[in-house]
Amino acid sequence: MTKIIKKESTKEKILHVSMHLFLEKGYSKTTVKMVCDELQISKGNFTFYFPAKEDVLAELVSMLCVFQQKLIDYEANRGFDLIMSICIELMTVAAACEENDAARDFFISAFQSPVCLECLRNNHVERAKNIFAEQCKDWTDLQFVEAEILVQGIDYATIISDTARVPLKTRISGALNQILSIYNVPEEIRKEKIQQVISMDCRELGKRVLTEFKAYVEKLSAE
Repeated sequence: MTKIIKKESTKEKILHVSMHLFLEKGYSKTTVKMVCDELQISKGNFTFYFPAKEDVLAELVSMLCVFQQKLIDYEANRGFDLIMSICIELMTVAAACEENDAARDFFISAFQSPVCLECLRNNHVERAKNIFAEQCKDWTDLQFVEAEILVQGIDYATIISDTARVPLKTRISGALNQILSIYNVPEEIRKEKIQQVISMDCRELGKRVLTEFKAYVEKLSAE
């Protein structure tokens, strides 16, 4: 049977071009005009689908949440438990930001956008309920939301901590220890997971995951 190749819509083209510009030049340095010029479309055509640049970022952040869950599922299928899987996912974000200034700008911009921050929080709260069900079995929904607010602060501090020149693995181990503590993971288990994570090639994983995210967004239009 002949495979029918789906033609990209204007909306999908805007997402793809924006993603590449955000992750190559940085979200802050990318303008709507740059995206329009790349696609040879008018600003009105852009704003028909996305009223502002932030709306494109929000759409990509939503895709990122799905992609991150796929990473966790992938690591779980490789034999890692869920706690270890989320530790690896958190580590790759920090490593990607360390290796790529544009990626750091992308994540920092997401944390600074109320729309994106809410998307991340809602997704990660549901994720935490599943991963830390045993450690937080008596928690209410509000407690998970409060915990995620603290976790987001730790995540944000980890990716912007470049002025003090704290080594990447030191930041990763410190962040993971705080996050796992928030979710009542015993100290012995925390130490075990953190040691496993920092023994990995963080930088190489960060680069690979960033490349895979780009490919993931591009693949969506072909499905």
